[in-house]
Amino acid sequence: MTTFDITGTSAPWVIFGPQGMAEVQRQLAALEAKGGRVHRFDSRDLMTEEGIYRSFAEVLQFPAYFGRNWDALVDCLDDLCGAVTGGVGIAGVIGAADQLLEAEFFPLFVSVLCQGADRANSAVDLDGFPLDRPAIAEHFVFEFRDFDPDRIALRIGQPDLTITVGDGFVGAALDPEEWH
Repeated sequence: MTTFDITGTSAPWVIFGPQGMAEVQRQLAALEAKGGRVHRFDSRDLMTEEGIYRSFAEVLQFPAYFGRNWDALVDCLDDLCGAVTGGVGIAGVIGAADQLLEAEFFPLFVSVLCQGADRANSAVDLDGFPLDRPAIAEHFVFEFRDFDPDRIALRIGQPDLTITVGDGFVGAALDPEEWH
């Protein structure tokens, strides 16, 4: 039984699974069929914080004023629009993510992706007021050659996230008691 939906605006925002997972591939195709976009990232480009900022800015067409820090990344993930989302949503796919798992910043990176996606997937601002745009489906998928759900859950576990270990995947979302 699947407990994640890459095509919609429900959590979890970040999915970890084995490379080529059939359910992920099915949902990515469904997102594209609805007009959404799938953006692929090369994990080798994400091995440093600066590499993350550069790669995300390039792939997701961030504005020139992008501040190249974690807070600015959250803001730009929340503000994606137009051709980047197809007006429907995005899924960012990071293949061969095994090497990222040990990066010192990895838990923070996952939290930042959850923060940006949580805001994008909502139709209200941080104060609870309606936005002038609809919610945009935004999810991130980390694909692993050597998928070890317990190791991944342990590595990304932190007080601001809710971690779900499902049938063949791990999911991460913001803990609503910490963030809402």
